[in-house]
Amino acid sequence: MGTFSPRQVALLAALAVVLAAGALLTIAWAGGALTVDPLWCAIILVGLFGAAYGAFAYGIDRFVHSRLKLLYRTVHDMRRPKAGEERIDLRGDVLGRVNAEVSAWATERSTEIRALKEREAFRREFIGNLAHELKTPIFNIQGYILTLLEGGLEDEKVNRDFLHRASNGVDRLMKIVEDLDLITKLESGVMDMRLARMDLHALVNDTIENMEMLARGRGIRLVNEVPVGTHVMADRNRMAQVFTNLFGNAINYGKEGGRCVVRGYPMDDRFVVEVVDDGIGISAEHLPRLFERFYRVGKSRARNEGGSGLGLAIVKHIIDVHGGSITVKSTEGEGSTFTFTLERAT
Repeated sequence: MGTFSPRQVALLAALAVVLAAGALLTIAWAGGALTVDPLWCAIILVGLFGAAYGAFAYGIDRFVHSRLKLLYRTVHDMRRPKAGEERIDLRGDVLGRVNAEVSAWATERSTEIRALKEREAFRREFIGNLAHELKTPIFNIQGYILTLLEGGLEDEKVNRDFLHRASNGVDRLMKIVEDLDLITKLESGVMDMRLARMDLHALVNDTIENMEMLARGRGIRLVNEVPVGTHVMADRNRMAQVFTNLFGNAINYGKEGGRCVVRGYPMDDRFVVEVVDDGIGISAEHLPRLFERFYRVGKSRARNEGGSGLGLAIVKHIIDVHGGSITVKSTEGEGSTFTFTLERAT
């Protein structure tokens, strides 16, 4: 049996009153205690039914409305018209409607709370990671300067060496600040992106030439297999930064004698780019968070490798701004493949 509405409850209650009154009148008339004409009895019962229904309907309406009013106000976040009081429609299955709205409201609030908790956890982790990234070069700089102040400045064997190390620490600090500023501009949309038709093969060649000395020092070979004459719509400077960061990862975490290959192929109106290395790889548990700011993968990717810890986060933001997407596939001990898409130029 379905749920009764307040109007149906009032109707049943009034009917019960009339039946009881009718039974009493019938008993009284049969015993001779009542001499009223049966027609008048019927009129009295009809009037009694109307009065009882009205009284019950009004009472139930006031009772239910007063109880549900606060609940509705809470569910709707008190967004009610200020000009007048909105009445609750008590026709139909009002309790079913209230139950549905409360359930929807609870689900929505639960989702919001979960999202807020996730953001708070991310904020705490981000602040902790940022503090750690800044603390390392600051402590190094402080140590070198204190050594110089305590007498090392007069020692020609260490003064220039320590000043050079302190300068490297300052450079790393500047790199972190510049990368943070870049990510902020990319996220806020204030970064001036100059999309134009560009030769992707030539850009990869130029980036490889710029990083060849570093790669050779680590025993890594950078290879360009992007087809000659491939043109895409992109910001050349930003895409150079993408390849520089991806090559930098391949060099820092690659194996001596290894390779990093850039290749690509057209797919409809997009061009798919793959940057493949045969380095130490990444375990599956770290892949979902790989593009987060300052996220580091275990001891094998420790902070002593240098860098700001923002390289892959910057790569993802640049690709996103270009209207593309980037993914990563990796097997620990075998290498990684970063895949992203760019718009093909006509």
